[in-house]
Amino acid sequence: QVQLVESGGGLVQPGESLRLSCAASGGSISSYTMAWYRQAPGKQRELVARIRSWGDTEYADSVKGRFTISRDGAKNTVYLQMNSLKPEDTAVYYCNGGLFAAYWGQGTQVSVSS
Repeated sequence: QVQLVESGGGLVQPGESLRLSCAASGGSISSYTMAWYRQAPGKQRELVARIRSWGDTEYADSVKGRFTISRDGAKNTVYLQMNSLKPEDTAVYYCNGGLFAAYWGQGTQVSVSS
């Protein structure tokens, strides 16, 4: 059973950056598509970014050019580099992946406010 643990969230001002990490244990995630989702208060969970096992990536229109998803096979970890953060990026960010995208992390809070 793969377990995903997110870290790196916090409170930042608009325009600043954060890097989220999703560390996997209990199995390798190297062959799986991995993704970051987010859920803001009162809103549905939405896909932020996705990375295929071979490295192809895709992003929500709202984060294109600002966020970058990457993966480190040796560390069994997926990252989300978030630059030029905006207040509307405030949400709980979740890591997702595994066979049939069955695994979810517990989430990490990102708050962007001046």
